[in-house]
Amino acid sequence: MSKFWSAVVHGLTPYVPGEQPKLPNLVKLNTNENPYGPSPKVLEALRTEMGDTLRLYPDPESSRLRQAIASCHGLKPAQVFVGNGSDEVLAHTFQALLKHELPILFPDITYSFYPVYCRLYGIAYQEVALGEAFELCVEDYFQPNGGIIFPNPNAPTARALALKDIERLLERNRDSVVVIDEAYVDFGGEPAIGLIDRYPQLLVTRTLSKSHSLAGLRVGYALGHPDLIEALIRVKDSFNSYPLDRFAQAGATAAMEDRAYFDSTRHKVIASREHLVADLQALGFEVLPSAANFIFARHPQYDGAALTSSLRERSIIVRHFKNPARIAPFMRITVGTDEQCAVLVSALKEILQHSPCSAR
Repeated sequence: MSKFWSAVVHGLTPYVPGEQPKLPNLVKLNTNENPYGPSPKVLEALRTEMGDTLRLYPDPESSRLRQAIASCHGLKPAQVFVGNGSDEVLAHTFQALLKHELPILFPDITYSFYPVYCRLYGIAYQEVALGEAFELCVEDYFQPNGGIIFPNPNAPTARALALKDIERLLERNRDSVVVIDEAYVDFGGEPAIGLIDRYPQLLVTRTLSKSHSLAGLRVGYALGHPDLIEALIRVKDSFNSYPLDRFAQAGATAAMEDRAYFDSTRHKVIASREHLVADLQALGFEVLPSAANFIFARHPQYDGAALTSSLRERSIIVRHFKNPARIAPFMRITVGTDEQCAVLVSALKEILQHSPCSAR
């Protein structure tokens, strides 16, 4: 039946999300979900929302949520855009702000949805190679472009770019939009939100899936100059004027307002990450510096795919990327609870001692 497909569909290679396996006694460390549940205030807000009003459409402007987000970041609601997860926010961003004559720039090793969006919307792009240590070099972006986008911290490498380097990039790139995808910034990166009022070309995107434990509600947002936000709203209202349902708006608002719970859980994840890094290094792993809720690690004597497979046999799921070849030796490991991390380390210790994993 593919004869009915459009030429666009024939040319697409869709994004492949992390696996959601159904295995007994699973230790799931492959999709960067928060190991801790959402704030109790979120659950109460969801219970309160259940009722007769579900027959009515939700607020198309998500006014309470945008106010809560604006208050949290010291901005105005006109500087806030919300959508179904940061992926939808990014999709609207590619359509509204990144489709120009010149190619957009992003790293060659980064969030793999970026080239998917480019192919879907017919946007020219150029991949910029990361450095030898998988660092992003801002000088490589000092060239004509139709826009720049990258995650900070980067994914899947977990490395963060310093705020002073982001500002250098903004200073040298005044004529096109710079999008900083801050999906993981709450776990150790330097937020770029404080630069928004000085750089009207800056758009920062965020998600509540990670640091707010709301992956199941699908809420993301963008922050920037009102002119950039207006462009996103125009695209949204031409596609789906009611993107966030009543539960998503109520739960996300409660999550943004419960700062104490947010700080508590993210600090737990950061502490667990540091312990996990130390434990893996003691086993001989190389671990890239991480400012995210995951780490990127490889062992000099063992193949990344083989280690991933051996862990799966023990009901421990981590993420492995075979492309590009440069990162094939690595595993991306979500930071779980201390108990989950201990199970992982114990399994790796056993594998390294007894497994016939292929040595490189």
